[in-house]
Amino acid sequence: MKKKTMEQLRREIDKLDHQVIDLLNQRALLVIEMGKCKLKKGWKLFDPKREKKVLSNVISENTGPLSSDAIIRIYERIIDESRRLERIEVYNKKRS
Repeated sequence: MKKKTMEQLRREIDKLDHQVIDLLNQRALLVIEMGKCKLKKGWKLFDPKREKKVLSNVISENTGPLSSDAIIRIYERIIDESRRLERIEVYNKKRS
C-alpha cells in the first residue's frame, strides 16, 4: 500500500471538514425547528436531561481514536452554540 503525500492527506481533511460543516449546519436547522416547537409548547430552552442524553449517545457511538472526554468537550461546545442559536433565531434574545 502506497503512503499518501501530505497534500493528499490535506485534501482528504479539507473534504471531511466540508462534510462536518454541512452536517453542523443541517443540525443547526433542526435546532431552530426544535426551538420553535419548544416555544409553542411553552418549554424552556435549556433541558439538562436531553443534553445528558445527547452526550451519552455520542459517547456510546465513539470508537476512537478520540477519547470520550474529547467527544464530550466537542459536543458541549456544539450544544452551547445550539442554545445560542435558539436564543437568537427563536427567542430573539441576542447574547454572545
